Amino acid sequence: MSNTELIIEERAADIGNFMVGRLLPFRQKRAVGPFTFIDHMGPARMSKEESLDVAPHPHIGLSTLTYLFEGSIQHKDSLGSDIEIKPGAVNWMTAGKGVVHSERTPDYLRDSEKTLHGLQIWVALPKHLEQMEPSFAHIEEKEIPQWNDQGAQFKLIAGTAFGKTSPVPVHSELFFIEIKSTDKQQITIGEDLYGESALYILNGSINSEGHNYGPKQILVAKDSTLCSFEMEPETTIYIFGGIPFEEERYIHWNFVNSDKEVIEKAKKDWEEQNLNAFPKVVGDENDYVPLPKPRRI
Repeated sequence: MSNTELIIEERAADIGNFMVGRLLPFRQKRAVGPFTFIDHMGPARMSKEESLDVAPHPHIGLSTLTYLFEGSIQHKDSLGSDIEIKPGAVNWMTAGKGVVHSERTPDYLRDSEKTLHGLQIWVALPKHLEQMEPSFAHIEEKEIPQWNDQGAQFKLIAGTAFGKTSPVPVHSELFFIEIKSTDKQQITIGEDLYGESALYILNGSINSEGHNYGPKQILVAKDSTLCSFEMEPETTIYIFGGIPFEEERYIHWNFVNSDKEVIEKAKKDWEEQNLNAFPKVVGDENDYVPLPKPRRI
């Protein structure tokens, strides 16, 4: 019996001046555990005249996780954070009742050729924490648990698994794991997972139950405790999931919440530039992304 419940393919999405591959949400699977949104950025080759410029925009009801494979992003937010995200580090911003941030190419790279490649992820907050005070954490690569097992390299980017806990300050039971293989390896890790789980193939391929799966696919498992597969040489995958919430999460633009009225208020506050709800980004006060207009049918 196959343990793959659903296969999700990347779909192209435009986030302004940058194209990404959208993985979650999907019409048949809105979330995996608390993970409600995943974008695969790049790999994008940018000329001297091109830069990433995502102007200040708001969030509520979630934590954002930015994880880069190549390139660099300058993160600034309304809490006063101002930090360069580099490959292997974890940028974790919890929006709670409201936060604003911008993501841009660092100044020292703007006049040079560059590459940007990584994942941007939203993790919904438990209902009782959706209105918590916003916070920010930046975890360097050297602080992330890393080890070798079954002939592969493991990294616990966030959450708890394998008897280890990442220093990323998550707010619910979840896991986000990187596994890299140099040679062909059989990997069995199901007993270390819990709740819902899914596997994303970044590069290379895996063999499972007589099928070969390649890059830019998410395989959603029927039973996370039956997670076993063969990795082909030079393959990188990410396994993520955790305990799902009982309440449905609604998403509108950059807002996530279990209460539609809270989202409607956030839309109004942003449209009116209510600084009590959404303060300016420190060091990036003169620009912002307007609330998208409703689509006409």
